[in-house]
Amino acid sequence: MTEETVKRGPVEEHGQNNPDSEEGTQPREKWANNMEFILSMAGEIIGLGNVWRFPYLCYKNGGGVFLIPYCVFLFCCGIPVFFLETALGQYTSEGGVTAWRKICPMFEGVGFASQVIVIYLNIYYIVVLAWGIFYLIHSFKSPLPWSTCDNWWNTDLCFSRAGFFANPELFHDESNWSFLHNISSEGFNNSNVGLNDTFLTFISPENEFWTHRVLRTSQELGSLGKVHWDLALCLLLAWVICYFCIWKGIKTTGKVVYFTATFPYLMLFILFIRGVTLPGAAEGLKYYLRPDFSKLAHPEVWVDAGTQVFFSYAVCQGVLTSLGSYNKYNNNCYKDCLALCCLNSATSIFAGFAVFSVIGFMAHDLNIPISEVTASGPGLAFIAYPKALSLLPGSSFWAVLFFLMILFLGLDSQFVCVESLATSITDLFPSRLRRKGARELLVLAIAVICFLLGLPFVTEGGMNLFRLVDTFGPSGTSLLIIACTETIVVSWIYGADRFYDNIEDMIGYRPSRVLKYCWMFVTPLICVLTMLYNLGKQNIFNVYGYAPGSSASAIAGLLIAAPLICIPAFLFIALCRDPNNMTTPSKDLRQVSPDKPVLTMCNFVIFKAQKQPNINTDETSMKMMEEPSSV
Repeated sequence: MTEETVKRGPVEEHGQNNPDSEEGTQPREKWANNMEFILSMAGEIIGLGNVWRFPYLCYKNGGGVFLIPYCVFLFCCGIPVFFLETALGQYTSEGGVTAWRKICPMFEGVGFASQVIVIYLNIYYIVVLAWGIFYLIHSFKSPLPWSTCDNWWNTDLCFSRAGFFANPELFHDESNWSFLHNISSEGFNNSNVGLNDTFLTFISPENEFWTHRVLRTSQELGSLGKVHWDLALCLLLAWVICYFCIWKGIKTTGKVVYFTATFPYLMLFILFIRGVTLPGAAEGLKYYLRPDFSKLAHPEVWVDAGTQVFFSYAVCQGVLTSLGSYNKYNNNCYKDCLALCCLNSATSIFAGFAVFSVIGFMAHDLNIPISEVTASGPGLAFIAYPKALSLLPGSSFWAVLFFLMILFLGLDSQFVCVESLATSITDLFPSRLRRKGARELLVLAIAVICFLLGLPFVTEGGMNLFRLVDTFGPSGTSLLIIACTETIVVSWIYGADRFYDNIEDMIGYRPSRVLKYCWMFVTPLICVLTMLYNLGKQNIFNVYGYAPGSSASAIAGLLIAAPLICIPAFLFIALCRDPNNMTTPSKDLRQVSPDKPVLTMCNFVIFKAQKQPNINTDETSMKMMEEPSSV
């Protein structure tokens, strides 16, 4: 052991390459306590998809039966990749790019690919928060502006069906229904089918508020049109809130998540209690969970399950690696990851009860099939659910609660993504960005640039652009390829056994060996099969209405190609830079068993040890146990 090795500080010893140890450079921060890490991770993975996508997928794909393919993908892909990325960040103490450079220089492009995905999310995901703020502001009005047809944006086709629960006085035999084409309540009750058929030619006020007041979509296809400045101000407000949540780094992020990650649960619980006490709630829950085992034979059901797991668990975005990098070296990230995965899936299932109980009530109150009111994505959050809330007495109160929940569910996912991008950029240029005041300027630059790039989404043609980026930006194909590459790099190139030794050194024991074989075989195989199925379907651009050769299909292809091109590009760069050390991990990574094989299977050695200079494990383990928090 050299004198230089003995003098190394604990930060450099477990993952920090320390060329930036110049005067004025601040040390890398750590979470103040484990709860801040847990809540930050929960805030990232538990978001709008849990509320507006998972319940609908359950209903669409066989009710409770959907949990079978969902759990298969969860245990074979979701949890293994989730833990891999988190443990990698904790082991290297590096962000989403430099962590991959440390363990395998030739695959540094995997980190850059994930950061492109994060950039997509930072630009367009926050638009949903702008819509939520817009609705929240209007929720304080009574009656709710999307519940009537008396507004300047309504058309002659607007028709508001009054529900019995909110307006029982209209459903007595002597009630006057002359405002509906001179039809009495008796006629309404006796000719319900005919009226329902007639009403289908009309447009609900909720749809008109969304289309003509919020989006104000242009009739010209392919044209963005003018910016809606009220939505632009809502977008600016969302960015201001996001900026001040993370501008000081994890010192502020770790404190903010105590509120932003827990408040949505309070709102969701209140809405759940209200929902299950409404008439018709039981029918809604039956539609949500009614098992249809025939659905298991449909490949689309399995693809939906896999897509939901990858999106819901925020894998392949570099976020988990960045958040894990702020952990102390000996944090039990294995236990944390299992707990977070259970919490995420349980939240998705619970959210379904809150959503479908209210949807069941709306169908019961309006005497229409539940299938007519189910929706996913923005359709659920901004049309179906607001309509249901408008039928309740005190509708403004419930609307405020709902959109506060939407706002906070999206907010912590958004600012954690920004935090991840800032972390990755800082770790790429530590000597320049890990200085006093540099962090605030970096986050401000990210916020300003992403705000300006987000303005096209709040134009007259912004919704078309939003659908395009949402579909092809963080696309299933991109995530599958990145996940497949990550597992292959860690298990077959860096070495699954070597990574297990690193994890054991961190947490004190070896995780289940099932994870090792998932990384080596199961996860890559499932990713490849799912990707081949997607590519084997009819032309994906035609599926979404984008004709080949059109500008939209060109943008879609660019969105998919941009992250994926990073992987071969940096492989070529590594080949030109140092062809002899393309797979050699960084020398300053802590290796407690450098003489052990890096990969074995069934007691057979697949790849022998890759010997390299290593720091003294006894010295550094004592220092890391005593490592103080920088927060």
